[in-house]
Amino acid sequence: MEEKKARLKPQAEIEVIPEGPIRIKGNIILSDVRRDIFESPEGEIYLCRCGRSKNKPYCDGSHEK
Repeated sequence: MEEKKARLKPQAEIEVIPEGPIRIKGNIILSDVRRDIFESPEGEIYLCRCGRSKNKPYCDGSHEK
C-alpha cells in the first residue's frame, strides 16, 4: 500500500474510519451544500458520516453517543 501511495503522489489521504468519520489529511478544497468554500486546514480533518454532528461538515464525536 505504501509503495502504491508513493507512486501515485496524492495531494490528500482519505480514510473511512469504521463506525466513525472520514479522516482527510492533505491539501483539499471543501465546499458545502450552499457552495461555501472552506480552506484546507493544517494537519487533518474529520468529516461527519452519521449526520448527528452539530458542527457539520466536521465530526464532533456525536456518533459515539
